[in-house]
Amino acid sequence: MPYFVYKIEPAVSELVKSLEKLAEYEAYKEARDFVRNERSKLSGEDRTTYKIIFADNALQAEEQLMEKREAPILREWEK
Repeated sequence: MPYFVYKIEPAVSELVKSLEKLAEYEAYKEARDFVRNERSKLSGEDRTTYKIIFADNALQAEEQLMEKREAPILREWEK
């Protein structure tokens, strides 16, 4: 399964995300290096995020990125 790299732009709503597939890699290290390079180009006030996702295909990767995930429960010692 490949690693997909996506650029996520801030959208008007939390429910709708603007996804742009940038690259696809077979090795995690290559994907990680690409994302680190792209993040280093961002200015301090830019709200763009980059995500690496491991999936069978691009459709599954986009579905996983669009899912609404609940915030994790913080334990007392994690605060």
